[in-house]
Amino acid sequence: MQQSFNKMDYLVGNAQLAEGLPAVPAKEPFADDICNFLNTVSKNLLKNPGSKAYSDVVTLGFWMRKASLAKLKERFGDNDGNIRLGRGVAFHIAPSNVPVNFAYSLAAGLLTGNSNVVRVPSKDFPQVGIIAEAFNKALDEHGVMKPYVVLVRYGRDKEINDTLSALADTRIVWGGDATITELRKSPLPPRSTEITFADRYSLCVIDSDAYMHIDNKEQVAQDFYNDTYFTDQNACTSPRIVVWTGSRKEEAKKIFWEEEHRLVKQKYGFQPIQGVNKLTSSCLVVVGEPGTKIEKHDDNLIIRVSVPRITARLMDFKDNSGFFFEYDCDDVLDLKPLCDDRRCQTVGLLGDRDMLLPLLQSGIKGVDRVVPIGKTMDFDLIWDGYDLSAMLTRVIAVV
Repeated sequence: MQQSFNKMDYLVGNAQLAEGLPAVPAKEPFADDICNFLNTVSKNLLKNPGSKAYSDVVTLGFWMRKASLAKLKERFGDNDGNIRLGRGVAFHIAPSNVPVNFAYSLAAGLLTGNSNVVRVPSKDFPQVGIIAEAFNKALDEHGVMKPYVVLVRYGRDKEINDTLSALADTRIVWGGDATITELRKSPLPPRSTEITFADRYSLCVIDSDAYMHIDNKEQVAQDFYNDTYFTDQNACTSPRIVVWTGSRKEEAKKIFWEEEHRLVKQKYGFQPIQGVNKLTSSCLVVVGEPGTKIEKHDDNLIIRVSVPRITARLMDFKDNSGFFFEYDCDDVLDLKPLCDDRRCQTVGLLGDRDMLLPLLQSGIKGVDRVVPIGKTMDFDLIWDGYDLSAMLTRVIAVV
């Protein structure tokens, strides 16, 4: 076991702290020292000039501000007379292709009173270094929190997975189906719990009439860009299909995609392999889903595949880096085959939420969130249908 601790690279903490995690006392959720510590991390992030290049880091900084944490405490703090504590050691496995997710998972573990060891993405994202630096600086100021935060990086290594899983009172796996399968080869202690975030997909619904009444269409393009291109569509919250409703579909589509293309051409770093992958995927879906059509495009920055109907297997053909299905919808219940799948996570919406009610109340098994376009990646302690504030704590009943 000692060998496993020495095999990891430590961005925050060290092998001694990692090995000592089980002895760290659990805290009450939203304890003052936790919230004060995270507020200092927030200040460090927002003061760092390097953060300005990454909107996801800035968003994280705002999310961890004292005022934001106070609102979370108001929503999730429980005053029923019982005692709540963190479950103990939380072992987090972050997805490899989303830079900032690990920090939200860590913050959730801290806010619920746990000590945490977090495997950060294996890819060397600049955001990871900026966030680790902010935590290290905050720990210099809040020494009492040092035993509660360990950030590590390591490759695929079952021995390390076994070691960290054996310590865990809760294991949180964000990496998708393949990662979940791999981690489950490493047993947890009998009383430990597991929270898994499997492969998901999301969609975007735009009311064309509402869109045409918006003056600042450049902002809509930026919001959609943040939901999709900012993570190469790798985030489970990133829309894979754009659904158009209302009476001005063609007019709205023309303007929307022109605005989006202008922004993507200006901001997005496009690689040739992405174009090849999108071309392959578009050909596969045209063959696999009769009646689909690849919309005309001048380059490979945006690939749109119009579909005549929504089928349950449509997402089997999904791709990323600017690959979108598109559907003209006159009845939201047409979306049921897509949303009646437990893999369906988020609906990014531009328009009146009430138009989705017939769908949401039809007994569908999917859809965990309905949020405005531009907000699909906004983290909350209720995620994927899980109440993390409850699942990461234990209750001592006081009768």
